[in-house]
This record gives sequence, structure tokens and C-alpha cells, in this order.
Amino acid sequence: MPDSTVIPVLAYENVAVASEWLCCVFGLRERLRIGGHRIQLLLGDGAVVITEGGVHTDESTQVSVRHSLMVRVEDVDAHKVHVEKSGGRILGNLVSYPYGERQYTAQDIGGHLWTFTQTMEDVDPATWGGVLA
Repeated sequence: MPDSTVIPVLAYENVAVASEWLCCVFGLRERLRIGGHRIQLLLGDGAVVITEGGVHTDESTQVSVRHSLMVRVEDVDAHKVHVEKSGGRILGNLVSYPYGERQYTAQDIGGHLWTFTQTMEDVDPATWGGVLA
């Protein structure tokens, strides 16, 4: 995961084309490709993730999303408990991923999606299909 605390997540129809354009035109550089659907990009000490698509589905509703935020926190379990107790809308359970992140997603009062993530371990992307640039 990039070192940035807040990481915007932008949806594009074709992430490879979007990455090429963002790198060529805006000067970003690829950090990591995840399958054909997600690419982490860096610019200075900041980061952005581009992802394919734009519709998030939970059990009860479809929320049309063209962007979201990913936020690194120190203790994602405690953070989720706080959000739940404070009346936040959680869109699923905490999930530990093979790439070393533990995450959950919540929706804010404006309908924006926030994925909160904690790095549990530094995992070689080759072990789960990622390609480090």
C-alpha cells in the first residue's frame, strides 16, 4: 500500500488507458498493477488508486460511485467499532486480504464511500497476482 494516509480511488472504464494518460499527461507513475482492474499510481509523496467500473453493490442497494477515498488507520478494528457506535453506515464486514491489508467500507452522509485500511503485513505482490512496477 502506498505510504499516503488518504488515497483517492477513481473509477475509469479502462484502467490501462487511464494509467497511461495520467502518467503521460499529469506525470504520475505506476507503483502496482492488480489484475486488469486496479492500478496504484504515485505523484511525489501522494498516491491515487484507479479502478475499473464505478458501481458498488452491498446487500440492500446499489450505490453509483465514480470516486471514493481509501484511508490508512492504525487500528481498523477499533475504527470500525467507533464508526458503528457513532451511527455510521458500514457497507460490509472487515476483510483481511491476501495482499496484507485489513479493510472495511463505510458510506458518509453525502453518499461517498470511504474504505478504511490497516496494513497487517508487507506481502510480495507476486504471491497474489500483483505486478510491482
